[in-house]
Amino acid sequence: MFDKDALYRELTFKAVRSSGAGGQHVNKVSSKVELIFNLLESLVFSDVLKERLINKLQNRLTTEGVLVLQCDESRSQHKNKELVIKRFFEIIESGLTIPKKRIPTKIPRAVIKKRLKSKRKLSDKKANRQKPDID
Repeated sequence: MFDKDALYRELTFKAVRSSGAGGQHVNKVSSKVELIFNLLESLVFSDVLKERLINKLQNRLTTEGVLVLQCDESRSQHKNKELVIKRFFEIIESGLTIPKKRIPTKIPRAVIKKRLKSKRKLSDKKANRQKPDID
């Protein structure tokens, strides 16, 4: 479908200090990893695939067509980098998949008869609640 190695070479990474509590270690170590991928300038994907990815990932892309992912789950920068790369490839693969067209099934005749029978039963029940006509 696409070359993962070539796609990996187009990624840029930035190490940033993690936010939140954690004491001295958090304040001096840049363990959070940001992955930056410019979809519009990518050479890996054809124009058709780029359009499909832009449509699927429109709420994740910036106005310039850049996908930015962050990971600060681990205290290790290397582990965070592995996690963000894995997440990136999952997002790209899910964006490129074409969903199968749903073929509606025909309603079985027995189900239609059962529905009409229950409607008739309810109609009769309500009709029996009325006062009789004495004319």
